[in-house]
Amino acid sequence: MMTDAGSLAMPQRTVPHAVQETSPPVVSNTRLAMLVVIAAESMLFAGLIGTYLVFRLSRTWPPPDLPRLPLALTAANSILLFASLVPMTRALRAVRRDDRATLVRALELTALMGAFFLVVQGFEWVRLVRHGLTLGGSMYGATFYVLIGCHAAHVLAAVVWLTVTAFLARRGAFRATRHGALEMCGIYWYFVCALWVILFPLVYVY
Repeated sequence: MMTDAGSLAMPQRTVPHAVQETSPPVVSNTRLAMLVVIAAESMLFAGLIGTYLVFRLSRTWPPPDLPRLPLALTAANSILLFASLVPMTRALRAVRRDDRATLVRALELTALMGAFFLVVQGFEWVRLVRHGLTLGGSMYGATFYVLIGCHAAHVLAAVVWLTVTAFLARRGAFRATRHGALEMCGIYWYFVCALWVILFPLVYVY
């Protein structure tokens, strides 16, 4: 190709646009999935609490011929559950600084405290059943066992998750740059403890 000055012009090459680096998402996929699970579980408990309130506000509550719930024992057990947030938080901080020893101890302590919470609840239910408060005996018993039992099932699932997570942590599965599964476990544990903040005063106190 000739230019106006009569010289040859070099053909121009099309330079592809530089590939732009994609920034990481604001919320990771695992965290987003956990938020969806928590939202679904929250709707479940909202329905159960609504049902409990409908029956509670429409009749004498609790019925005079049924045993009262053990407030003092459950209050002490609740303090234990809330205290388990301390080692859980320590575990999350430990993994960020690659402190495996503290991480394992904190996870095992959290799981142990959660298991003890369930054991105390189990003894409480055995005593209530012996005194006549059964699942099928009255609406008072039915709503109590369904609502509190559903929470206990979630605590049990969280304790199992914590136990597996502690086992994996002992094997060195988590690092400061790779601990998404541990973080999701911590979020779920915070969730079951937050639920008890609502359920304990609603069922046992008021």
